[in-house]
Amino acid sequence: MKEIRNINILAIESSCDETAAAVVHNGREVLSNVISSQIDLHKLYGGVVPEIASRKHIEKINQVIEEALKEAEVTLSDLDAVAVTYGPGLVGALLVGVAEAKAIAYAAGLPLVGVHHIEGHISANYIENPELEPPFLCLVASGGHTHLVCVKDYGKYEILGRTRDDAAGEAYDKVARAIGLGYPGGPKIDRIAREGNPDAVKFPKANIDGAKYDFSFSGLKSAVLNYINGCKMKGENFDPADIAASFQKAVVEVLVEKSMQAAEDYGMHKFAIAGGVASNTALRSAMEQACAMRGIQFYHPSPIYCTDNAAMIGAAGFYEYLAGTRHGWDLNAVPNLKLGER
Repeated sequence: MKEIRNINILAIESSCDETAAAVVHNGREVLSNVISSQIDLHKLYGGVVPEIASRKHIEKINQVIEEALKEAEVTLSDLDAVAVTYGPGLVGALLVGVAEAKAIAYAAGLPLVGVHHIEGHISANYIENPELEPPFLCLVASGGHTHLVCVKDYGKYEILGRTRDDAAGEAYDKVARAIGLGYPGGPKIDRIAREGNPDAVKFPKANIDGAKYDFSFSGLKSAVLNYINGCKMKGENFDPADIAASFQKAVVEVLVEKSMQAAEDYGMHKFAIAGGVASNTALRSAMEQACAMRGIQFYHPSPIYCTDNAAMIGAAGFYEYLAGTRHGWDLNAVPNLKLGER
């Protein structure tokens, strides 16, 4: 990729329960990446409470932005644009970030660039992989999304497959709650699964007629809950580690199988993963092995760039900025924003 010029983007992310700000230079160099997490607060309720998340964003956002600018050793006059997540996500949480970004952009006379949250996750792969350029295939797996995306060019995407019901991360959270691990479920299942037998229980893997790249995790989640309830009704003990390992095996296998099928069908030689579930050690290992067997180059962000963060929004915002994307002061939060929409 040719160097355009030195461009600094202030990025803001507040789509769920992380208040984050970052300064990103030329789309791939992170000068700062500050995240204020609300996990400890929401775990009291077993999941994210939207109203509480919104209030916490309001409390933290100025502080987080000031810290990001200080850490990057820049001022508003050193910036070229402000990028912000405007969807999808929790509407109240998104509004906090959008309002803040508009205020800063207006006061500093900077262009405003709205960024799609999933585009941000995909773009996280650019940060640590300077050689990665489109086209490539990307699996985005998180608490709210499971998408198999063909990245045709910067900012140009084709969704090949998506979940029909629960997202992969959502299924992790629900199963974790059922076996008594609590919230957030993904890291806890990943950890306890290493102590269990992945072949202890054979859970189903869904295939959808006429949509071979689509996913469904609702049936798998129900199968786990039914197994646990069945054990309780019969007075039988069950091992949470075995259930976690068996559940995780079913999730990972279906994610890998459909991803590799799409890579083969579309002749893709570069494959990336993104989103919170992309930090799962079993998934990363299985994807790496599957790609190696097929001669596919495998890319993945570090865990800090898998979960919600503003650096990924800065990376995506850079390419949107170069493409001429500009938003007006009427930019609003769009909680159900589709990938590719403007």
